[in-house]
Amino acid sequence: MRGNKFFVVLGAVALTLCAACSTAVPQTQAPPPQIPRITPPTTPSRVPLMVDRALPDDCELVVPVEVMNATLGTELEGEPRIIVGIKEPGIGRTGKVDCYYGIPEKKGLPDAKIVIGLSTYADDLTARTRVAESVEAERGEGAKITEVDVGKQKGTLIEGKDEQMLIGSLGKSTFVVRNRNNFIPKEKLVAVLPVLAQQSMTPPV
Repeated sequence: MRGNKFFVVLGAVALTLCAACSTAVPQTQAPPPQIPRITPPTTPSRVPLMVDRALPDDCELVVPVEVMNATLGTELEGEPRIIVGIKEPGIGRTGKVDCYYGIPEKKGLPDAKIVIGLSTYADDLTARTRVAESVEAERGEGAKITEVDVGKQKGTLIEGKDEQMLIGSLGKSTFVVRNRNNFIPKEKLVAVLPVLAQQSMTPPV
C-alpha cells in the first residue's frame, strides 16, 4: 500500500509538470522595426511668378479678395470695383485698369482703402520712363523715396503725407499699389505693398 501511494504522488507531480508545459507560450522574435517611407510630392509648390501680363478685366484676376484680406490681416468692406481706363497714344499708353478695394457701403471710389492700377505701354522704355517721371514728380512734392524688392523685381516705395504707393514696371507693363488715407501703418508698408504688387503681376494658373 505504501508503495502504491508513492507512485500516486509521483504521478500527480508528473501531471502537474506536463500541464505547466502545455500552458507555456513559446517566445517569438520581435518584428523588425518599420522604416518610414518618404514619398516626394508629386506636384511642386507654386511660387508666384511676375510676368509682363495682359490687362485683366476683373479685380479677382488682379488680387483676389481672399489674398487681399490674408495679406492685410483683416477683412475689407464691400466688393472691389474695377475701372477700365482709355488708351493715351500721346504718352504711349495702350491700356489701363484700376481696382478699388475696401469701399464702405454707400461710399464711392475716393473712400477705397487700397487701389491697384495696371497699365500697358507701347514698349519697355516707355513703361520705365512713365515710372521714372512719376517718381520724380512725387519726389518734387516732398515724398520719401525708397527702392524695395518686389519678388525678383525692384519697385519704388513713395511715402507722401496722405497716400503711400509702390510703383514699378516689368516689360511693357507698370504697376502701382496705393495705400489710401494711411490705412496700412507706415511700419508695415514694406511688408504688405510688395506682396500685393507681386500678386497683381502674377496671372492665375
